[in-house]
This record gives sequence, C-alpha cells and structure tokens, in this order.
Amino acid sequence: QQQQQQQQQQPQGAAGQRGHASAREQGGQQQASGAPVPSDVKREAASGSDAAGAAEPEPMAVDDGGDGRSGEYKTPEDEVTALVGHTSEVFICAWSPVGLQLASGSGDATARLWSLPSGPSGKSRQCAPVVLPHLVGGSEAWRDVSKEASKDVSKDVTTLDWKHDGSLLATGSYDGQARVWSASGQLTQTLSRHKGPIFSLKWNRTGQFLLSGSVDKTAIVWDVGAGEVRQQFSFHTEPTLDVDWRDDTSFASCSTDRVIFVCALGEERYLKRFEGHEDEVNAIKWDPSGTLLASCSDDHTAKVWSMERDGALQDLRDHQKEIYTLKWSPAGRGSANPTAPLLLATASFDATVRLWDARSGQCLHVLDRHSQPVYSVAFSADGRHLASGSFDRRLHIWAVKDGALIKSYTGQGGIFEVCWNSDGSKVAACFSNHIVAVLDLERNGTK
Repeated sequence: QQQQQQQQQQPQGAAGQRGHASAREQGGQQQASGAPVPSDVKREAASGSDAAGAAEPEPMAVDDGGDGRSGEYKTPEDEVTALVGHTSEVFICAWSPVGLQLASGSGDATARLWSLPSGPSGKSRQCAPVVLPHLVGGSEAWRDVSKEASKDVSKDVTTLDWKHDGSLLATGSYDGQARVWSASGQLTQTLSRHKGPIFSLKWNRTGQFLLSGSVDKTAIVWDVGAGEVRQQFSFHTEPTLDVDWRDDTSFASCSTDRVIFVCALGEERYLKRFEGHEDEVNAIKWDPSGTLLASCSDDHTAKVWSMERDGALQDLRDHQKEIYTLKWSPAGRGSANPTAPLLLATASFDATVRLWDARSGQCLHVLDRHSQPVYSVAFSADGRHLASGSFDRRLHIWAVKDGALIKSYTGQGGIFEVCWNSDGSKVAACFSNHIVAVLDLERNGTK
C-alpha cells in the first residue's frame, strides 16, 4: 500500500520520477521497474530509450551531428573508453573532484566506482568497477539475485554527489535512503528519514552537511558525521524535484508544485518564496556567487531570481518545449574564473541548448545539432567548452565563445548525463544501453 501511494504521487511532467537537474531518473525508473509513464513527454522519452537501448550495435560511420551535415567532428570508437558492467540504464555519472575516479548510478540498483588509468582514452583503457549495491536484501544480496527477480527488491540509484575533497560519495535511491560511501567503496552511513524516493542530493562546500530532496515533499539537511537529521523542511505541497546549496547553511528547493523556496538551517520559516512558473519546476541552480538562482520548468521557460526581489529578474522564453535542466558557467565572483562573463546554459526537449547572458536576458547562441530531447549539459572547469547529451545518442562538445560544434560522439543508446573531470580533459556520458563512455577533449587536435 505504501508503494502504491508513492507511485500515485510521482511527478507528472518532464521531471517524471527523477530528481536532479539531469535527465537520468525519469526514463530509467520507467524502464527498470515498470512504473507507469504518466505523460506524453515521458512516453516519448521512454520509448526513445527503449529503442536506443535495444538496437543492435551499428558501425561508427560518419557522425553528422544529427542534422545531415559533414562528419568532421566524429570521434572514432577506438578513442573512447567504454565502461561495461551495469545491467540497466545508467542515469547519472560524476567525476571525483580529485583524480580520475568516476561514479555512476543505474537502474540495476548499483552505483559503481571506476578508477580510470591516466593517459588517452581508448578501447584498450579498461578498468573493473567497485560495485556499490543498493538492495533491500543487504550488501551481498545483489550477487544472488537474477536480473528479473531483482526488480522486486532493487532500488534505482537516482542521484549522487562527491564531497569536495573526493573522500566520500553520497548516493540517493528510489528506496528513500541516502547512503554515504568511502572513495574505496565502503558503506559508511545509511541515512533514513525520507518516506519516498530521493531525487536530489548535494554536499555543502565544507562537507559537514548533506542536503536531500524527496518525493515525500520535503528537503532534509543531514549532519553526516553524526549520521543524524539536522533539520527537515516541509514547505512544498508536492514532490521535491531538486535542491541546491546557496552557501554552507542556506539552500533552495523546487517542486512539482511550481514553487521555489529558499531556506536556512535554524530557521523555522523559509527565507524566500519564488512563484511565477506555470508548470512544475524541474531544476534549480545558484550561480557561483550565490547571488542569482536559475530555474527551469515544463512551462518552456527558464527564470533567474534574486533574493533582493520577489519576481523574476529574467524570464527566458525562447525554448519551444519543456526545459529539463540548466547549468551556470564557472564564471564571475565565487568561481575560478572571476573575470569571465557569467552565462547560463539551458537544455530542452525541443532538441536545442541555449546559451544566455542571464543578466541581460539575451540569448547568445542556439546549439541546434541535436535531433531529440537534450537531457544534460555541463561546462568544462575553465568555462571554454560545453558538453551536451541527448536521446539522439549523441554527445556534442561546443566552443562557448561562438557556439561552434567542435567534437561529437554517437553511442548506442540515449544519453542521460554528461560530466567533465576536474581539469576539463575528459568527458563522461552515461547511456540507456547500460554503458558509460569516456572520451578526451584534445584528441584529434581539439583545443
């Protein structure tokens, strides 16, 4: 009965059953567990993933960027490291802030830690993962459960985040528990308070607190060292889809209820309530200075907010379909590139990525070489490049300064997430056909 109640209160729009500002959980939960697909948008995404994941491998001919143009951007398969091990869709991936350790989370009820060798990526650069099981039956149960039978006990890994120094990895699961793991893969904490799937999970900058958002309509700040709830926030009236720290003690949350709250530890009331979206809010993100908050929604708009006013500073309305996620460039005050201009990237189901001057509201570039919904975008650490991943199976890398496509790779499934390593030399993408792919930025002369 409790499971039925959780399913009945799932988000109904583009965010679906996922949480973080990336694509992953939505399509994966539908396919991995057979949960209902409540909207036309989600049906299209799920069918695209099923088709991509089930397709027979195709030869890497010419990658035309998805629009029939020339293939000079193609990345050959022998320059890509394919990380094989997951047995279901891979929804999320994140590089450790230090070194070449990559974490991935999947519908197979596991996260995996991959320690990649230094040097160029390629077919020969393989590594065996450390498996982090997320099963009700315990840490060893996954070894004894067949793929079909595991559907009854497994819980999708919906979100994950590294601590700032790379010493700990936090994972959120459809079972409502947050787990904390050492960099070697040892489970150090299981944090249980949520009464529904966790969709977003973020460390604060000091690593003392962990912030989680859940279908149970709440956000929780955890004191990880003590293994305790520091404070639970219950302002939303519908599932919480995303959370993001503003500073070490205050944060924002968004929900299918179309509202954004800014809250602070120790405060019984919220600091700010932002309203203006006309449909559920899929993702939120503070800029590096903690001054501007960006949000995106199923209402086809992105908005920029400030604590100094109630209404939106900018209302970005050029997308034609749902906006799934967004990212700030690592620029301006509070970033490693303080003199660089601050930009906002938005990724939409209209198959485009847009780059905005968020302060003026001007759209600087429309990146239109995808042919299906774009689920993930990520800036490189220096802000010079942007990666995007789509259900058209393509990973594109763009030059931020002029919006030019400089590199592309076509996999064998829809892409849920893309991410850069800390020095911007490698990009990882996770696919619906159970693979995580890693490629280098500077192969073939790309700069």
